[in-house]
Amino acid sequence: MKVVPYKGQAAAKKQQIEQMFDGVSHRYDFLNHLLSGGIDVLWRRKALRLLRPLAPQSLLDIATGTGDVAIEAARMLHPGRIVGLDLSEGMLTYARRKVARRGLDGLISFEKGDAENLRFESNSFDAVTVSYGVRNFENLEKGLAEMYRVLRPGGTCIVLEFSKPRGWFRSVYNFYFKYITPTIGGFFSKDRAAYTYLPESVGAFPDGQDFLNIYQQIGFTHTQCIPLTFGVSSIYVGKKPL
Repeated sequence: MKVVPYKGQAAAKKQQIEQMFDGVSHRYDFLNHLLSGGIDVLWRRKALRLLRPLAPQSLLDIATGTGDVAIEAARMLHPGRIVGLDLSEGMLTYARRKVARRGLDGLISFEKGDAENLRFESNSFDAVTVSYGVRNFENLEKGLAEMYRVLRPGGTCIVLEFSKPRGWFRSVYNFYFKYITPTIGGFFSKDRAAYTYLPESVGAFPDGQDFLNIYQQIGFTHTQCIPLTFGVSSIYVGKKPL
């Protein structure tokens, strides 16, 4: 059974995800930094640093949300073109405002779209990034296959996603994620279901080697999993062969 934000609704997961992010967009950045203690900023930077040797000139940021990865990529990587894509128009509204304030709207463009049905031609981007978005795909394999398709041969795909810690930290993490996160998230966003869905979706996600196995089945090579902060998050690296 697929994990969805609103269990009483008949709508497909994709529509529920769009509804959820439209609803929490006004508090999304604030809650991200609050619930992670600000370490989410460091996780994104570490993921993007892995792209420096590639020096990508074109980058597609899927599930771009309010545009943090796209903006950070512009600062760190200096590509010639960045496209941010998201299902939620509410999130993109905030992304466009942030980019305009920084004078980056000539470099970064945003559009509403579905990661599982990308409009871009094959072999269009040097790099593809996804930050905390792949577990929201309705069909994970289809979304990854689309990312592989639009990536140029020799290009790199970087996925940053929550994972399940191992060892002593796991019980602390599970308590925080299951009880504290929905309480705080629900209070500030007024949508407790969205922040109840968060730990449920992480629990159902095939992390670690399980994700790498899917990555490899799609066609990615030189795959790597880099755990972050006791395994709370992981960076997944994959390359499209030349």
